[in-house]
Amino acid sequence: MEKTMPPLDAEGYLIEPSDWTEDVATELARRQELTLGADHWAVIRFMREAWEERQVAPDARHAMRHLDARYPGEGRRRLFELFPYGYVAQACRIAGMKRPRAWSTG
Repeated sequence: MEKTMPPLDAEGYLIEPSDWTEDVATELARRQELTLGADHWAVIRFMREAWEERQVAPDARHAMRHLDARYPGEGRRRLFELFPYGYVAQACRIAGMKRPRAWSTG
């Protein structure tokens, strides 16, 4: 049974990032057949903190650097292990970001 979700756009991104909760993230991940572990949450929470500060989703390079702190020199590899369909397609969607118009994936 699917949970009630805040409004999503046609591609499955939250229309309003402030509607995001950890329960919303869990449900969005479930819909993509992704089970969130500690490293997923570390990236998602990093993204949310950055969004709260600047109202903009952090670029993938910033998330990679964040993971480098845990996995020196392996941030890029680890990010794409965690979100195999891509930073924008999975991480941004699950973290409640709006769909970026143009994006560097790192």
